[in-house]
This record gives sequence, C-alpha cells and structure tokens, in this order.
Amino acid sequence: MPGSIHAHVADGTRLTVAITSDQGATLTLSGEIADLRPTVESGGVLQTNPALLSNMWAYAKAWYAAQTTSYSVALEAVDAESQKAAIKQAEENKKSALKRADGYAKVAQWIADVADDVSPYEPKNGWCSACFAEAEHRKSNRPAGQLPVYVCQACGSPTLPCVAPGCENMAGRERGALRLPQYCAEHRHDIPGFEKSQGTFGELHDYEDFLKYDKPNLSKVSMIAAAGVVGLAAAVPLTLVAMPAIGGAIGSLGMFGGLSGAAATSHGLALLGGGSIATGGLGMAGGTAVVTVVGAAVGGTLGASVSNAYVREDKSFRIELLRPGRGGVPVLVANGFLTEGDQEKWGGWKSIVDGRYPDSPVYRVRWGAKELKDFGVMGAGLIGKAGSTTAVKGAAAGAHKVGAKFLGRTIAPALLATDLARNPWHVAKSRADKTGVIVGDLLARTETESYVLIGHSLGARVMAVAAEALGTKPGGPRIRSVHLLGAAIGAKSDWRDLTGAVDEAVYGYHSTRDNVLNVVYRVAQGGQVAAGLTGFTPASDKLVNVDVSEHVKSHFEYLGHVQLK
Repeated sequence: MPGSIHAHVADGTRLTVAITSDQGATLTLSGEIADLRPTVESGGVLQTNPALLSNMWAYAKAWYAAQTTSYSVALEAVDAESQKAAIKQAEENKKSALKRADGYAKVAQWIADVADDVSPYEPKNGWCSACFAEAEHRKSNRPAGQLPVYVCQACGSPTLPCVAPGCENMAGRERGALRLPQYCAEHRHDIPGFEKSQGTFGELHDYEDFLKYDKPNLSKVSMIAAAGVVGLAAAVPLTLVAMPAIGGAIGSLGMFGGLSGAAATSHGLALLGGGSIATGGLGMAGGTAVVTVVGAAVGGTLGASVSNAYVREDKSFRIELLRPGRGGVPVLVANGFLTEGDQEKWGGWKSIVDGRYPDSPVYRVRWGAKELKDFGVMGAGLIGKAGSTTAVKGAAAGAHKVGAKFLGRTIAPALLATDLARNPWHVAKSRADKTGVIVGDLLARTETESYVLIGHSLGARVMAVAAEALGTKPGGPRIRSVHLLGAAIGAKSDWRDLTGAVDEAVYGYHSTRDNVLNVVYRVAQGGQVAAGLTGFTPASDKLVNVDVSEHVKSHFEYLGHVQLK
C-alpha cells in the first residue's frame, strides 16, 4: 500500500498533519499555526522519531503558507505596474512555499516508510552523519530487492554504513537507488572530524588547526559543492534544518526582526529560502539562525559543520592576531562597509583600542571581501564612477537634502530588488550574520574566560550576532563588553538575547549625522531606522547608547573620533 501525507486547517488556526507509511503505520500531529512544536494526536512506533515529527510539521507549515498567500499588497497598489509586480511576487512566494512543502513531504514519507519496521538484531554503532551523535543504528526490514537502510536511534534519520575502507561511521541515506558511493560526514569533509568537532582548542589563533580535516575527502561530489551557493541543507543535518521550530525561531531573533507568532514563522521560512525567496531551497541565510537558535550547537559538532561550510564559502575569512598583549582581556575587532578592505594591518583600530585596552591581545576578523566589495561597487557604479569608493563616501557623507535624494533615487532600485540573491545589501548583511555565527562558534571552543567585541557598521552586526550566538552556549566563554560603532542593525528590537550574553554592557555609539545609515540603510531596509543613527531601543542598564554626533560627521569617521567607554 503506498504511503500518504496530508494536512488541513481546523477551527481557523489549528493545523493537523497525518502520515501513513507504505506498510500502514500512521501518525497524526496537530498544533496552533504559531506553535514551534506540534502535539502527537495519535501514533505508534512512528511517534518516537524526531526527524519524522520535524519534517511533518515543517510540511504542514509550508503547506499552510502556500494556502494563505497574501495578495494584500497588490490590492493596495496605486498603479497597474505596481499591482502586476506585487501579484508576481505573491505568486513566487506561493510557488516557493509549495516547493518547500513538497520537499518536506517527500523526506517525511521516506522516514515513515523505513522507520515503521526496524530490526532489534545486529545493530550498528557509529557516528551519525545526520545528527552527528554517536548512536545505535537499526536496520529497516525493507521489501526484497531494495537496497539496505538503517535508522539512527538518536535522531531517526535514515542511514547506511560509510563505504570508506575501515570506517565504522554512518552516512546519510536518501530514497532511491544509490548512484554514488555514500560517505560519512568526515569523509565528505562536511566537518573536520566527529570527535574534534565536539572539542575545544587553546587560544583563538589556534582555530586554523581546529578546522583542518582529520580524514581525506573521498567523495567526488561533496554534498556542499553539489548543492551550490544555497547549499546549507547539505551542510546541516536534515533533521535539524527541517525542524519546524526554526521558522519561528529565526524570525523571533533580535538580529532578524524580533517578530513573533505567524509573522516570525513566515519571515523565518523566507530566510530559509536562500538567495531568493522564490527558489524554495534551504539557503545559507538559514544557517545563522539554525546555530544561534539551537544553543548547544554552538561549540559542538553542528556548529563546526555550519562554520566549516561558511569558511569554505567565504575564502576571505580569517582571524589575525594583531598583537599578543600583556594579560588584558582579548579584544576582537571587525570592520564593515567600505572599510573591511583597508590593507593597513589594524584597519584603523589601533588608537581606539589602545586608548581603552592597552594591555589586551587584539584580533582582527577579516570577512566578506566579495560581498562588501560588491556592495561598494554597486553604490559607486550607480553614482557613475564604478569601483570608486571615494564617490560613494562623498555622496553618502553629504548632509544636504539633494545628496540624500540623489542617493535614494539611484541606489534604491538595487537595494529593493525582490531577488535577494541580486540585492547587494541583503547579501552583505547575510554574510555579516553568518560571519557572526562563525566567530561565536570559534570563541565557544577556546579556553579563554572572556572577550571584548568591537565592530563598525556591518562589522558591528558581526559582533552582535557573535555575542548572541556565544550566549547560547552553556558554560562557554563570556563577553565582558561589546562596542558597536555606527551599527548597521535595526534600532528597535528585543535585545535581551544580546545583553544576556554580556557581563558589563553593550555600548552603541551613534551619530545623527551618519548619512549612510540615514539614507542607504533606510532605503535598503524599507524605512527601518538604524541603531547607529539614533541608538538602540529600548535602552537599559546593559544596553547603553552613546551619542557621538558632535564628533562623528559621517559613517567613516567613527574609528578616528570615538573614545570607547
């Protein structure tokens, strides 16, 4: 009997999803649309499978998103062209949701079919490439003639033995015939090593040795490479990527808008769409929130997996030791828009750091060279001097209304591109978020007790995300203080996740004369005000706004005119 899966809405706000395996086992889940996790209504052997529950609930949410696609923007359009564009975007959103729903449904059906009848005899023990746990794997009693498949007893994902000679680990097992040899996460280079990825290292500058692979890459087509630029689904265990909690959790994070309920879920699922909302793929943008939300993943094997994928994608990422220090708390600095490419070793940070932390070892985080360059070239090109960051700086720094209007008229079309993969601001912002996760994960693995994080512009965003990510690691290093200069972050949000990770305070240095944030950021973010322009809202004892408008006349003067608290 062929299996089936279907979902429906009851009482307007309650979702129900049911699945039947090809051997007749059933499972029914239900919950409110905004619920991050469902309730088991009925089930048997299937109800104990975490991967199945996750994929079923993710299917139900994606199905619901498709069924409730909103055309309100089109109805409110003031002209025919705007209405046509809004209708097209709504249709793309619906198509994306249906594609996600179909993907989750297929995975859920595959798990149900193999998990309803497993043998307790002769189990295999080994590291699982789906959940990265060392677990027992039981063989599924499949019909004669079908290739073997096991089920991980930790996460519920289908697996099979790695084909590398002498390897006892388990690889992921997809539905259908095996066209390529199946290797475990170590032999695909998804992670540096199962045991290593759960461990720690000494000081931060030892991170490069940590990221070196323990085993050779035996896979001719690695999962990450095969998936391409939007390949997070290949880098993160399927059971975790598909977790229905992710959609809501992403949208609820301060760095991603601080939304709640159905709005948070919708926004989170859009981020999981990758470079384009319409692609339907599970994208790299989702990885930021995946790691941050999961908590224990930071500093664990999952964190190593995502960080490994990001480092491979961003060849410019590195952490440089600028000076060893004399016993002070270690300091990390990160540059941002039009300043990251500064070839001077300190990137303009030396005087500002020396003035506050003269005895500290200092590290500089290098990141996003391509994304930040594309963003800068985009602005300069639209102004008419392609490649000239001086042109961008000059126009952006101008305080007069004509300059602001010119910037809005020329840069707005590119910044508001609905295809997020072609929107240079979105790409650079996403890279900042991902870099923050890498930094947080690496800090969580060191044996240092605390750090100070300092960042400017999008570099400030990097440090804010790093603090949030590190704050989810129980017993990990603490953040003594965070200094955010001209932060390219929305001013209003729930900042408890950020301040909760910091012992002293988060200091937000802002200038009302910063026209990059006043014009470019506001246009790119659909009218949102940047914290670097007006300060963070709400402020608190641990979130201190520092108005530097008197000394900072443009977005590029913070490093030379600010004294740290």
